[in-house]
Amino acid sequence: MTESLRHWLETAGTRGVRILVIVLIAMILARVLKALTTRLVQSARGQTRAAQMREQQTRTMAGLVYSVGAALIVAAAVLMALPEFGFDVTPFEAAAAVGSLALGFGAQSLVKDIINGFFIVLEDQYVVGDLIQVNGETGRVEHLTLRRTVIRNVAGAMVTLSNSLVSQVANLSRDWSQAFVDVTVPSDEIVGRALAALEKIAGDFRNDADWSPALVDGPRVLGVESLSLDGTVLRLQVRTVLNRKDDVARELRRRIKLAFEESVIPLTHTHQVQLKGAVAPP
Repeated sequence: MTESLRHWLETAGTRGVRILVIVLIAMILARVLKALTTRLVQSARGQTRAAQMREQQTRTMAGLVYSVGAALIVAAAVLMALPEFGFDVTPFEAAAAVGSLALGFGAQSLVKDIINGFFIVLEDQYVVGDLIQVNGETGRVEHLTLRRTVIRNVAGAMVTLSNSLVSQVANLSRDWSQAFVDVTVPSDEIVGRALAALEKIAGDFRNDADWSPALVDGPRVLGVESLSLDGTVLRLQVRTVLNRKDDVARELRRRIKLAFEESVIPLTHTHQVQLKGAVAPP
């Protein structure tokens, strides 16, 4: 074996060991980071509603911390391994400096996304699994990072929003939900009779063992909401546990329809018909 070959093998072996050590250290750090973030989520678990909300928030924060931390570990490992392959990292450091300068001027929207995403998580505005209303879209949060929020809307479509565009958000998954049920009766109908029927419907609904677990408050009859040429609008209010307001509202409408039919109380129905391209008669 020649001297040059022996020297090459020794150099390759030394560099190989260094690269292996770098890879092992990176893997260990990634596993430690994963274990720490998992432990954070486990420590936040609980049976109460507040504990479940805290667990969701911690899970979202832990996912963001792991993603950023893993990216930093990989970047550091690559920079440490490059010299072992004969690359000079000085150009990469210079490129990083230029890149940071370009980031300040050309990636302002990205910086805004990250800053706004940080405050979304820090202030617990919403977490993965929450039902939110934002920018005219209503849907459940499927994915949340520092840069974007992904929700699935009522049509089943995945909607991606940059966090910098999230200026006003309504969280529909906190504490309770509320629904209003309006009933319109003809103007010549005796309002007292309709209100009495609604009070009986609301009382029976509150006492129904199948539906009372879904109720937080009500249903209660608020009274006359408005007067119009179409009739008199009567309003009921009900507060429910999360994600049950639509079910409760549908059941209330069904019971109102049946009770009014039994009591021969008419309901006003208005239909609007618009004809396009119709020719006016002479």
